[in-house]
Amino acid sequence: MVEDWLANTYGGMTRREFLAGLAATGVFLAGYSPAATAVAADVIITTTEGLVVTEAKVASGEFQFPVYEAYPKGAGKFPVLLIIPEVFGMHEHIRDVTRRFAKEGFLAITFEPYAREGGVSQLPDIAAVRKVVDPVPDERVMSDLDALVLYAKRHPAARPDRVGVTGFCRGGLYTMLFAAHNPEVKAAVSWYGQIRPVMTPNVRTTGPLDAAGRIKAPLLGLYGAEDLGIPVADVREMEAALRKAGRTAEFVVYPGAPHAFHADYRPSYRAEAAKDAWNRCTAWFNKYLKE
Repeated sequence: MVEDWLANTYGGMTRREFLAGLAATGVFLAGYSPAATAVAADVIITTTEGLVVTEAKVASGEFQFPVYEAYPKGAGKFPVLLIIPEVFGMHEHIRDVTRRFAKEGFLAITFEPYAREGGVSQLPDIAAVRKVVDPVPDERVMSDLDALVLYAKRHPAARPDRVGVTGFCRGGLYTMLFAAHNPEVKAAVSWYGQIRPVMTPNVRTTGPLDAAGRIKAPLLGLYGAEDLGIPVADVREMEAALRKAGRTAEFVVYPGAPHAFHADYRPSYRAEAAKDAWNRCTAWFNKYLKE
């Protein structure tokens, strides 16, 4: 159940217990989604030093959605990396991750998938977030990502033939779907994206397993063995389906790690697994986008 893997992120506490602990310590972090229940202890802050950081709007049909981009200062062109947010949208954690990728030598771009609905970063809890995001059709997200690819390819700092995509949680699901959808994608990394998502008419009719044969780009999957909503058997089935189709695929499962183990602002964070997964992720993109 979706509620199970979201509960995973509270580190064994109830949501009420967790929020009470935050209140007791006076933790309030600007820019983070209230529904994501940020924790100050392990939050990684990536500065803009050495980077060009910009906010812009990208047209998708008649709508313009906001984007946040970062890339190294100085002359040069860089491989493009699209970062698809968690269910909580383009809040500060995702912006920070975007800056991290920029410091690794990429033109990193993220966006707000739920801008038409007014965004979700201000919503107080996961129930309110899901009420907004669950009805959003995958087809619309794919179209917005198509528009983002076109924008990125025209960017003066871009290597337009080197486009990668990565995403976290629901963004990890979208990563796999988009890798199957758009042949411009040359490499992909999914962070704990659902393998068997719930199918809903007019919202979602295809999951990653259905799309495995259409994924041409090398795909790395990063998962936690203790994820309550994504069984390890599903992860291995996805990896096997890709390899059977002759694709380059590697899926890593971290013992003891829950869902959202990379989210350093939440109790689900597991520093050792997050560090190893980050190194694997950047090595994957270095290999398939830079070489």
